Amino acid sequence: MTTSMGDDFTHNSEPRPKNPSHDHLTDEENDNPIEQVRLTVSTTDDPSLPALTFRTWFLGLISCVLLAFVNQFFGYRQNQLYISSVSAQIVVLPLGRLMAATLPKKKFSIPLTKWTFTMNPGPFNLKEHVLITIFANSGSNSVYAVNIITIVRAFYHKSLHPVAAFLLSQTTQMLGYGWAGVFRKYLVDSPYMWWPSNLVQVSLFRALHESEKRPKGGVTRLQFFLLVFMSSFAYYIVPSYLFPSITALSFVCWIWKDSITAQQIGSGLHGLGIGSFGLDWSTVAGFLGSPLATPGFAIVNILVGFFITLYVVIPIAYWSNAYEARRFPFFSSHVFDSAGNPYNITRVLDPKTFQLDEVGYNGYSKLYLSVFFAFSYGLSFATLTATISHVALFHGRTIWKMWRETKVMLRDRVGDIHTRLMKKNYEAVPQWWFYTILAAMLVLSLVACEGFNGQLQLPWWGILLACALALFFTLPIGIITATTNQQPGLNVITELVIGYIYPGKPLANVAFKTYGYISMSQAIMFLADFKLGHYMKIPPRSMFIVQLVGTVVSSSVYFATAWWLLTTVENICDPKLLPDGSPWTCPGDDVFYNASIIWGVVGPFRMFTKHGIYPEMNWFFLIGLLAPVPVWLLSRQFPKQKWIKLINMPIILGATMAMPPARAVNYIAWGAVGIFFNFYVYRKYKAWWARHNYILSAALDAGVAFLAILLYFTLQSKDIFGANWWGLDTDDHCPLATCPTAKGVVVDGCPAI
Repeated sequence: MTTSMGDDFTHNSEPRPKNPSHDHLTDEENDNPIEQVRLTVSTTDDPSLPALTFRTWFLGLISCVLLAFVNQFFGYRQNQLYISSVSAQIVVLPLGRLMAATLPKKKFSIPLTKWTFTMNPGPFNLKEHVLITIFANSGSNSVYAVNIITIVRAFYHKSLHPVAAFLLSQTTQMLGYGWAGVFRKYLVDSPYMWWPSNLVQVSLFRALHESEKRPKGGVTRLQFFLLVFMSSFAYYIVPSYLFPSITALSFVCWIWKDSITAQQIGSGLHGLGIGSFGLDWSTVAGFLGSPLATPGFAIVNILVGFFITLYVVIPIAYWSNAYEARRFPFFSSHVFDSAGNPYNITRVLDPKTFQLDEVGYNGYSKLYLSVFFAFSYGLSFATLTATISHVALFHGRTIWKMWRETKVMLRDRVGDIHTRLMKKNYEAVPQWWFYTILAAMLVLSLVACEGFNGQLQLPWWGILLACALALFFTLPIGIITATTNQQPGLNVITELVIGYIYPGKPLANVAFKTYGYISMSQAIMFLADFKLGHYMKIPPRSMFIVQLVGTVVSSSVYFATAWWLLTTVENICDPKLLPDGSPWTCPGDDVFYNASIIWGVVGPFRMFTKHGIYPEMNWFFLIGLLAPVPVWLLSRQFPKQKWIKLINMPIILGATMAMPPARAVNYIAWGAVGIFFNFYVYRKYKAWWARHNYILSAALDAGVAFLAILLYFTLQSKDIFGANWWGLDTDDHCPLATCPTAKGVVVDGCPAI
């Protein structure tokens, strides 16, 4: 909207009254310290462009609602379909231009006010496009709390008050605004916090909007995007429909068809993945994100951690039979009993009280994990303490000084051209906006958990403790995410803390995890969006309003869609009772349900102390705390060796945190592509890299997304699949890779040892 008044909505750019001139800033030096940012982000701004227009609201809300509905709808199905905001980002451009060409430019008055607005303030512009994409981004990000609602209704088969469920969905998403407001000065205004993943979006926006002359013998960035997009769109029919096996090719398994050990070594999906690879962009970027958007040093750190964990630590542990490892699959996220069979949860869970049946547990078996899964928990412990140690050693002094300095001194010390432009042209978001939302969400969180007869099992002090954990970790994890494009999670530490303090209550465990983990994760997402707005010169208050409305709308749609399906699809999430061929199997929620049993019912006390199988995993807390110290000492001893500071122990220790669902073949393909583009191409063809790298990433993503949608609605939703042949299997044809190798363990489909 535009208005005739001099308020915040005038042209939606919040220009400062003391700066009447809105000339483009083109004469200042681009003094941003990060080369990738200097190569990618424009240093000009036109603050007269309207932002929060009718087109922004109309297209933004539609994108938000559609993405939220579609992603939640398909999230319950066996073959999940995820549509990212990139799809909406591309589709809304021609729609916005169509609206600009057809809608009337007449101004309308709002009754009883002096405000006016128009449906068509002029050409569809970049600022509108960015805000619509932020709306879409809110819709594409899932609501973690819906998992709790699902396991209560579909797995535990218990009732849950719809108001409590709705408040849970809203508050867990919105609490992050408070943490974002506390730390935005340090994670957004600082040019050293550069958020690498945003550069993909910046490049795509510039390619779609900026006019440029086609280089002689070359193509414009938009032409390049369209060429790659069409190629990716056309090619993806091969791995998604005609030849799905091409997503993971494991040649070792084809050669040694009868050897369990060989298939464990060669399987890209169930083993070490030696010799495996995939010819599918979704294999490369599906779990770890685009390697083209990840800095080269972060790729090297991840690959080092991946190789040490998967090719040194895990093989030694498995073949030395640590924790009876050979009784279980080499790589699995499931739980087992002492005989190597899947753990029978019904023998240890009291269905009436949602608590552990200690008599049943003592008469059955302790909980066992595959060796990889056990070490993944240990490494997650190490990653958390390493994060604290790394940030304290390498960034602690700077952070401490930034806390103490005034805003003026802070601006003088860390302000670059982008920060100066934003502060010159736009009013900042007042801190009290963030704190008001934080206070309101905290009160509603207490109502959701303490009210409604305590259905969620989490007491008031659990809410406050979860918020304290989220507040404590937002800054260090934000620094790592903003500089490396990798985000360590809090899910395991939150499960661990509440599992010790308040054991035997699975719903309290998952609610605490959601309030602690998701509020921090949401804060990181809000900060990343603010940084995107910072790069694209979007009025901060417009960005805040769009984020706020988008989050409320998307959370409501996710909740409504889930509640509708849970109450209308008979036997949803229960494959045993569903009719043959029914897609409503809820694979993701099944994992979440088992996690609630592991951490909430059995609990960490019976897993990671002398009463369980894995007490040694607690040493990883100390290992992680000490791991960054040698690197820090070396960096101080040899200050001229800049590469030493690039050794990032939290990333190395947490390299395999995406496994599962990511597998070895994903890491191998991701690393190979990342090394090629971020080292070879970056160094030898820097001009090409600066012009095309991030465009290439966005185009590959968009081509895959659009064909996946088209295939689903035209063929797969009607149970029409490719020709029935060997290559139609989505597995890597390594059936023995999941077999145990201990004597006496009998598993269907596996040879006896």
